[in-house]
Amino acid sequence: MRTSGLAAGAAQPRPSAACIHADERDSAMRLSAKTEYAALAAVELARRTDAPAPVRIREICAAQGVPPRFLVHILLQLKAAGIVASIRGAAGGYRLAKPAEEVTLHDIRDAVEGPADAVAPLSVDMGKKSRTAAVLAVAWEKAADAEAEALAEITLASLAARCKPTGDSMYYI
Repeated sequence: MRTSGLAAGAAQPRPSAACIHADERDSAMRLSAKTEYAALAAVELARRTDAPAPVRIREICAAQGVPPRFLVHILLQLKAAGIVASIRGAAGGYRLAKPAEEVTLHDIRDAVEGPADAVAPLSVDMGKKSRTAAVLAVAWEKAADAEAEALAEITLASLAARCKPTGDSMYYI
């Protein structure tokens, strides 16, 4: 089983990588560990929307290989963004706050990283940029827009559906 590029130094493999083909992971875009952990947790919650009880942090960590010390903070950010809801008490845990069909990877990334358009531009004054720097700035902006558009099309429901066992991976003796 492959580990994520972000967790290559980690001793624990990511079980969730099984629902994404290896060749897709090799060419995947780079994102922060925080965003990846948030997405893993959110997809795990989407996979368990029919569960009778809320999902506990330790269950998410065990299923997805996410370090518990990071997950607590990440879930608080997802809660503040209205993506997850927490249930207190002995039988408490987390659930999605809205249907998985309505939550996108763009929402997840914005919840933990802040809006993509809030990223500060280069410190070079636009009037002092070279023509090449200005052309590159436009290219980077177009790439960022395409990335945001692609992330906005991928819902937690579609990811959860891809992660369901297909049945043909059974081992028979």
